[in-house]
Amino acid sequence: MDNEADHETDKQHDGVEHKADQQDTRSHQEGDAQHDRQTLNRWRLLLGEAAEQSLSGAGGSRSDADHFQYQELDEVLGYLYDREYGEDQGYRERGSGGGRGASQLTVPRWLDRVRHLFPAETVEILEKQALDRYGLSQILFDKKVLESLEPNMALLKNIMQFKGRMKGDVLRSAREIVRQVVEQLRRQLEQDVRVSVIGKRHRYTASRTRSIRNLNFKKTIQRNLKNYDRERRKLVIDKLYFDGNLQQHNRWNIVILVDESGSMLDSVIYSAVMASIFYRLETLRTHLILFDTEVVDLSGRLEDPVDLLMSVQLGGGTHIAKALRYSEKLIDHPARTIVVLVSDLEEGYPIQSMYAACKDILDAGSRLIVLPALNYEGTAVYDRNAARRLTDMGADVAAITPHRLADWIGEIIR
Repeated sequence: MDNEADHETDKQHDGVEHKADQQDTRSHQEGDAQHDRQTLNRWRLLLGEAAEQSLSGAGGSRSDADHFQYQELDEVLGYLYDREYGEDQGYRERGSGGGRGASQLTVPRWLDRVRHLFPAETVEILEKQALDRYGLSQILFDKKVLESLEPNMALLKNIMQFKGRMKGDVLRSAREIVRQVVEQLRRQLEQDVRVSVIGKRHRYTASRTRSIRNLNFKKTIQRNLKNYDRERRKLVIDKLYFDGNLQQHNRWNIVILVDESGSMLDSVIYSAVMASIFYRLETLRTHLILFDTEVVDLSGRLEDPVDLLMSVQLGGGTHIAKALRYSEKLIDHPARTIVVLVSDLEEGYPIQSMYAACKDILDAGSRLIVLPALNYEGTAVYDRNAARRLTDMGADVAAITPHRLADWIGEIIR
């Protein structure tokens, strides 16, 4: 009897295990099916509307419970990336008729849905491609939409390219965005520039220059502790103490010449910001010259780099020699002058004139720094034959970051 009972127990146990195995198998199968559907849905988003019928037949989005979520993603992505096909391949902007969504997409509505559906880093990529790759410049001409964009370098560049078409409130909003981005760049660069150019502050040497940046807070508080008013619980300051600099310099003359052709946009922005920082340093006398086939001296606008950038007219030809000859008029002490030429060296006029102007500046005793690019973007595109020729003359030629430019100038003047 015991053997029969044990046998029956074993059968029941085996049955339970069999059912559990079946459930595990079904769970794995359902999981695999769900994974397959997700994979197909992602392929559907990648391949676009043309793949709808094929992938749906393979178990894609139309049989999936989250079909509508994928449909919304598809509509938002398609609004932008269907432009790859072009009108000659049957492209028609979604929302202009024949769209599959419940309501037509416009640029402001597209932006709103993008921000709802995607994380911030993806939104930034989509907005940048909308402007840079697909030319959705409508984004920049709606005040509400413009103000909702993240102020960054990419947006600043687009504003500079399209500011000539902005009017009224839109232009004022654009100017405020430019101000925010420029101020952020200035804060990132200014302290390092000061240290590179004028040296570290010396906390044991008094300074005749009395400004908030040189105020020694610790020494000022310690020396005035005797004046503490216990009743009012306030420290009365009767004397301020300031730090000196490790080195004192006669003013150096910095002449920055910037090619404002469209390919130099990043360099134009960084040059303007750096020139405005140099302008604030007592050890430097700074000039900023922008040029295409004409030369514009913007040295009088260095107090406000935003106003300076909003006045830049990008594009046109390039006459480097003309800009170099203008810079010679600003050199009164060649041995204490640094001429910085920011250009891809694609001269639009006889290049021998450019070489002759560079040689005259160097022969007079000035330093000539040639920057094919001044930015953080990496490799610059420039005339390498011209760069080699100028290097052989004695010019310093390199595509560098703004920080490296400050270090370079600091090394020269020290």
